[in-house]
Amino acid sequence: MGKRRCVPPLETKMAAGCCGVKKAKLSGSGAHNHGSSNVSAQSSNSGLLQNHQHREGHSGRLNGLNPPLGTANIPIPRINPTSGALTPLVCSIGTTNNTKNAVVTAEMCCYCFDVLYCHLYGFPQPRVPRFTNEAYPLFVTWKIGRDKRLRGCIGTFSAMNLHSGLREYTLTSALKDSRFPPLTREELPKLSCSVSLLTNFEDASDYLDWEVGVHGIRIEFYNEKGVKRTATYLPEVAKEQDWDRIQTIDSLLRKGGFKAPITSEFRKTIKLTRYCSEKVTVSYAEYLASRQQPFQNGALHSPPLYNHYS
Repeated sequence: MGKRRCVPPLETKMAAGCCGVKKAKLSGSGAHNHGSSNVSAQSSNSGLLQNHQHREGHSGRLNGLNPPLGTANIPIPRINPTSGALTPLVCSIGTTNNTKNAVVTAEMCCYCFDVLYCHLYGFPQPRVPRFTNEAYPLFVTWKIGRDKRLRGCIGTFSAMNLHSGLREYTLTSALKDSRFPPLTREELPKLSCSVSLLTNFEDASDYLDWEVGVHGIRIEFYNEKGVKRTATYLPEVAKEQDWDRIQTIDSLLRKGGFKAPITSEFRKTIKLTRYCSEKVTVSYAEYLASRQQPFQNGALHSPPLYNHYS
């Protein structure tokens, strides 16, 4: 068993891409085609240095998205930031992987939608939300359409207060994920948002000391040029891709930019940290319904952002 800690050791604030692989069976030999070197990007809005952001190859990029069936009639709200008032979230929405004592809530995803909406429509950012402001490592994930294609996923392993952390990574994952173009107003009705809070970090005894579907993993390794690299997959990724542990490790090495043949001896040099997550997912339709504001002539006339958090 590994050594457990609540949060990762103190480190420079960083951002990391979490997933976005094209579903395919992997062999244990390391003959994969996920390869792409790490990229660095400076966020012009937040000043965030994304020096640990990883990405897959060009197959993960979404170009020319077609509207999925059943979404064309969902209106994109046109809101007046000075009128009306909304009631708080009163019903249970979204899907979650958590126990009743979990910290993560659907309201966190709704807040992410508020933040993105305000940015895309040029409104001031929403007021301080009412959910807890405890500090956690976190990820924000955007998916699109009925087939839930990845549209952006970036987070941090540094514990951040949830109010500022979710606000920052909502926009970073929506607009700064180097695998995809920035999200647009037209895509809002087709989106779902997931918030993952990372917990129970443990140093694994070796690269196989973790369970598929239970643990997320973060690996550190030195590439063929002797440069230290890191890469991570959230707990759901390996299970969704139907990978075993070796296939997951090999895909993660390719994601982190390792281009040489992957051998059993090289795998033994990997430093692996395993962790768990609390995750909740809310669709755009659920987000609108949760705000309980009636439409008038096809338009929503009061924003959750100014009144819900007052």
